[in-house]
Amino acid sequence: MEIEQLEKIASQVRRDIVRMVHGCQSGHPGGSLGCTELFVALYFERLKLKEQDGKPVFDMNGKDEDIFFLSNGHISPVWYSTLARRGYFPVSELATFRKLDSRLQGHPTTHEHLEGIRIASGSLGQGLSVALGAATAKKLNNDKGHIFVLMGDGEQQEGQVWEAAGFAPHHQIDNLVAIIDLNGQQIDGPTVKVMNNRDLGAKYEAFGWEVISIEEGNDMAAVLKGLYEAQSRLGHGRPILILLHTGMGFGVDFMMGSHKWHGVAPNDEQLAAALGQLEESLGDY
Repeated sequence: MEIEQLEKIASQVRRDIVRMVHGCQSGHPGGSLGCTELFVALYFERLKLKEQDGKPVFDMNGKDEDIFFLSNGHISPVWYSTLARRGYFPVSELATFRKLDSRLQGHPTTHEHLEGIRIASGSLGQGLSVALGAATAKKLNNDKGHIFVLMGDGEQQEGQVWEAAGFAPHHQIDNLVAIIDLNGQQIDGPTVKVMNNRDLGAKYEAFGWEVISIEEGNDMAAVLKGLYEAQSRLGHGRPILILLHTGMGFGVDFMMGSHKWHGVAPNDEQLAAALGQLEESLGDY
């Protein structure tokens, strides 16, 4: 796809995010908006997926295809919107987000059998471990698919992350790309104040990872360039880490850069203001 096409999809995904969270008055818009370029770039351009008649065909094992895991599961709105817009399930289902009997729970789960979801997530710190298990299985099965996992920067304060970070290079898990959303915010405030992560790149490099930084994580061209650079480095004995610098709430001016929009829904007036800044490019659900 052309960059302009991907940017139009991203605008629609952002509209979906704010409408979904507003519709149930619950959810996490800030981090979802900040990671929109990444999700669109992955699902519409980078990931190798099984398809039939132009739409992805989902199975839990993900054999001979790339697999994505979301560790910071609270940003489910951006994932659900991207999956629906990519064709995994009807776009109209987005209207059920966080409502009774919906498959689109606040944190992704598996017992609803929602296409595209392979693990329950949102209990922070677990996603990298799951990704390592899947990546190891692919290597044992001589499966050429790659594993991608997204984590939050606040999530790096979890001890389980660092057990997994040590495991990956020791066992030469070189079919794995881990991504950290560096928006500098978490639920209680800026990460530098809550628990300063300091130089995450240096830490992962010390563990044996190869580190790539995408300084403009809300620029579609920059995100694609970083993803393809990561792809070119796979298969050489080391796992890859992408430091993705994004803006919390990107695309909606009054949400940008503030931890206060980590888990707060817009009211009617705020929704109207947000939608006024985002192009309806694919049609609202």
